[in-house]
Amino acid sequence: MTDSDQQPWGRVDETGTVFVRTSDGEREVGQFPDGSADEALAYFQRKYADLAGQVSLLEQRVRRGAPAADVAKAVAHLQTAVAGANAVGDLDALARRLESLSGTTAELTEQQQAEAKAAVAEALAERTAIVEAAEALAAQDPAKTQWKQTSAQLDELFTRWQRHQQDGPRLPKGDANELWKRFRAARSTIEHHRKAFFAELDAAHRDVRARKQRLIERAEALAPRGADAVAEYRALLDEWKLAGRAGKKLDDALWAKFKAAGDVLFQAKAEADAIEDEAYRANLEQKLALLDDAEPLLKQTDPKAARAALTRVQDRWDEIGRVPRDQVRVVEDRLRKIEAHVRGLEDARWEREDPEKKARSEGMLGQLHDAIAKLEADLADAESRGDAKAVAEAREALEARRAWLKAVGG
Repeated sequence: MTDSDQQPWGRVDETGTVFVRTSDGEREVGQFPDGSADEALAYFQRKYADLAGQVSLLEQRVRRGAPAADVAKAVAHLQTAVAGANAVGDLDALARRLESLSGTTAELTEQQQAEAKAAVAEALAERTAIVEAAEALAAQDPAKTQWKQTSAQLDELFTRWQRHQQDGPRLPKGDANELWKRFRAARSTIEHHRKAFFAELDAAHRDVRARKQRLIERAEALAPRGADAVAEYRALLDEWKLAGRAGKKLDDALWAKFKAAGDVLFQAKAEADAIEDEAYRANLEQKLALLDDAEPLLKQTDPKAARAALTRVQDRWDEIGRVPRDQVRVVEDRLRKIEAHVRGLEDARWEREDPEKKARSEGMLGQLHDAIAKLEADLADAESRGDAKAVAEAREALEARRAWLKAVGG
């Protein structure tokens, strides 16, 4: 093998020794005695290509935002590898590219530190928002708190806290401890309020339960008196409504007992009413017949005759007596209609015969007649003078007065 300048970055001498050329001069990189010069160069060029590939890969990682610390470590490693590389190629170019990456690493470190700081600030704000939401729940009036909803909200906040702690950036220890202390305090306050609220509610429920139990016993004691005790049961029902709540499940069971005691009384009353209604059935027939005889009064126009006839109907109505309960409204409505008609006739007569109104009407008629006579004279005078404007005004006023006269029946 002969000494040769096979390519710009290296050569092979006659012994098969391979040299690489750099800005510092020429240095030996190895031997390849059993092959040609081209084969020897190709072997060490492949080693260069491997180094160049590693540099290119690192440049790509930097462009994708790889952690600055990892990049700096890789640059240092490759710089050492390139400086003493047993390879043939533009090692100076690789060194310059690695130097450039060193500068980029410094910028990347600063950028990533700023991003990390911003991420911590954002995470701190998010963690603080979780704490403030928990503190807002803790500040609610326990008496007005919807505990089921509040408990669910607190659980959701705690889940967010855990997820944030696991997935978010690590917060400064002091800040993280202080926030956890606040969150834990809020959660303890909520739990304390919840227990106190339900303890108080349980006590109130016990009092209500005792009151309602006594009302049940009093209602059940009314059973022997049957229908006669309905009024007293209704009074007990008013007390029941004011007694409060004993919890839904218990309230439903207590109400079932109280209602059962009332049903006994109302059943007895219904049976008594049925017997009584049957006794009043004949009265119903008489009142229906009386209404049939009285309803022609709806066509009566003489108020005096209508009043006299209605009075006789009303007297007879009272003599007949009560009717079955489900028919009271039916017959009463028919009688009220007749009574309303008679009152209407009497009101109309009073309107016509009211002395004061009649006097006022007669006085107004006289005034209108006088005004019309004067306007007729004014019109005749204006026509004789040929005063068109005065004629128009007199006619307009005269027409108005005649319309008023017609309206008041003159």
